[in-house]
Amino acid sequence: MKITVRYFASLHERMGCDEKMLELESQLLSVDDLWQRHLATEPLPPNILIAVNMEYARPTHVLVDGDEVAFFPPVTGG
Repeated sequence: MKITVRYFASLHERMGCDEKMLELESQLLSVDDLWQRHLATEPLPPNILIAVNMEYARPTHVLVDGDEVAFFPPVTGG
């Protein structure tokens, strides 16, 4: 299963890249599983926004081959 992962704003700096292409074994994998097993050493922050294929998603969203997952930190502005 191929998954594209994109990081925005401060997550880009924290993760050291803006995009990753992952080749994973075919299995049921949620966004939270992806984060825990393949992307970070700490839990998915509760205030992170997630999009799968440009639509907001929950951490429990199950991924399929070809999905694009984007992580957005909370932002403020004035």
